[in-house]
Amino acid sequence: MSSSPSLTPDFASKLARLALAHVTREYPNKLDHVLNKRGDLKAPRELHPVFFGSFDWHSCVHGYWLLATLLRLFPKGEDGHGKRDGMAEADEIEALFDSQLTVGKVKSEVKYLAQPLRATFERPYGWAWLLMFAAELDRHDTQKGKRWSDAVSPLADAFTERFLTFLPKATYPTRVGTHFNSAFAITLALEYAEVVGDGTLRKALVKTARTWYLADSDCQAWEPGGDDFLSSALMEAECMRRVLSASDFSSWLDRFLPRLAVREPTTLFTPAVVSDRSDGKIAHLDGLNLSRAWCWRSIATTWSTSDARRGIALEAADTHLAASLPHVAGDYMGEHWLATFALLALL
Repeated sequence: MSSSPSLTPDFASKLARLALAHVTREYPNKLDHVLNKRGDLKAPRELHPVFFGSFDWHSCVHGYWLLATLLRLFPKGEDGHGKRDGMAEADEIEALFDSQLTVGKVKSEVKYLAQPLRATFERPYGWAWLLMFAAELDRHDTQKGKRWSDAVSPLADAFTERFLTFLPKATYPTRVGTHFNSAFAITLALEYAEVVGDGTLRKALVKTARTWYLADSDCQAWEPGGDDFLSSALMEAECMRRVLSASDFSSWLDRFLPRLAVREPTTLFTPAVVSDRSDGKIAHLDGLNLSRAWCWRSIATTWSTSDARRGIALEAADTHLAASLPHVAGDYMGEHWLATFALLALL
């Protein structure tokens, strides 16, 4: 039996409690906000009636994604003996969503986007996470879930339009290990397009990814940088796994990372060292370890159980999880977002 970490009900509750503690915590707050006039100087809750917490807008969005995902995986209910099972936080999550995911509040978030000089607001990281959240709500088959999904859909439509406008003029990908990483945004947006059946968006995302990455080969993986929370190499590979057929991806990966069987590039197998978890940028490196684990686990599924690379990839995932999974809580600089990346790695 594998000793790899897994998403247990107890750990799901821990992650849920972390998110519930910050998605409505207004301060401290780091705004991505263009002032067009003096009247635009407002508090986060006034600017963003839904996503005003979690230190910044995108972290608040993916905090909601975490809660929605855990609510679906561990719903409230009763076992055969009349006792509650599922996740203890389910009622609190539902109450939060009932309060926050309303037509009026979402309309204000959409209205914010329409103001001058806000076309690049949260591009592309926040765009992608909002779509990921919308995709998760679409998976909920309850009456409440349908209501929440319908309420958020205008915001998802707005960011879908932004992707469709932006992708044709995005000549080059951004390959950094931070919020601007293009492969990460395409990966999340693809999930939304597939869940809701948006063929137009999916076609645009696939076309762009193939244009950007199909010819890449022999990746040197010069990472990590000092504030990376994404692996530019593994994130590109995970993106292409979703874009290409299984056979085409296998051939592409053999060209892109041709020495994985001998654990090279070695940096991809070595967890990042986090020297100060109270430093918001250095704390990103815990996210790098968790996102690498997510990518390694996903990529491993493309190899058969007899392929040595599968075991190597899963071992790398476990090594990275061990380095940072214990540190999702402890300092707000990581605590306001790391649980999301832990959940990605454990799903």
